[in-house]
Amino acid sequence: MAKGTMRYWAAAKAAAGTHEEPYEAVTLAEALAEASAARDEEFARVVRRSSFLIDGNPVGSRPHESVELPDGGVVEVLPPFAGG
Repeated sequence: MAKGTMRYWAAAKAAAGTHEEPYEAVTLAEALAEASAARDEEFARVVRRSSFLIDGNPVGSRPHESVELPDGGVVEVLPPFAGG
């Protein structure tokens, strides 16, 4: 079980009600499920549309169940951004 920090940006921050929080999970899917359990559907909707970085590396299209989290890592939750 890895422990680290999950950081939320823009709409994800608003939906989470916080800028960051700790995670304790083996995979990205587990961390997101834990974060979603205590929040409403708006948070889940934002997360479904988001991209993720783990220690600065993009997750891309990999299944979240296959993305193992590092101990002491940082997961960035990046919702789609508008603008130019």
